[in-house]
Amino acid sequence: MDAFVRKFCEKYSLPITVSLQLLEKMEKFSFRKGDFLVQEGERNSNFYIISKGIWRGHYLNDGADVSVWFASEGEAVFSSWGYIENTPSLVSIEAMCDSELYGISKAKLESFYASSAELANFGRRLFEQQLLGLENWLISGGSPRAKERYLALLEENPELLQYVPLKHIASYLWITPQSLSRIRAGLGKQKKING
Repeated sequence: MDAFVRKFCEKYSLPITVSLQLLEKMEKFSFRKGDFLVQEGERNSNFYIISKGIWRGHYLNDGADVSVWFASEGEAVFSSWGYIENTPSLVSIEAMCDSELYGISKAKLESFYASSAELANFGRRLFEQQLLGLENWLISGGSPRAKERYLALLEENPELLQYVPLKHIASYLWITPQSLSRIRAGLGKQKKING
């Protein structure tokens, strides 16, 4: 079984058999670095699972590019506005590296959910996890502990530094790129002292 399937099952508390049933109904897509799943102002009501790569959700705020989330292998990615309301997305979803996704239309996914209580519960858990992730981002953004937020982000997604420019990581942490550079320099010095 692929590693992304195990991660997906762990994150959303889903039995492997159900996950494999879902994947059988999905279509595989390939994207290049810089491709968009959806751009701000566009509609996309499909649901995707990342099998390879890193994605970033972001929006423009008075010309500033603000990162809202990062998602990697084994995580779900979709436009909340498109999926829930079939309205234009307020967030662009961009590939940070060459990536592969499995996708399914909202209609097919909802038909899948309707086929059993277990699958309906999966849908509920999935959206609960997405909401929890958003609230964690909102709460940590107000935190004065940028260093701790940075370390937690790297612990959750160590591959981010390999594919995501530091300016996007800084905007996700709600700090300037210069502040992130100071944090990284301080951690480097700390490593040398402790190393």
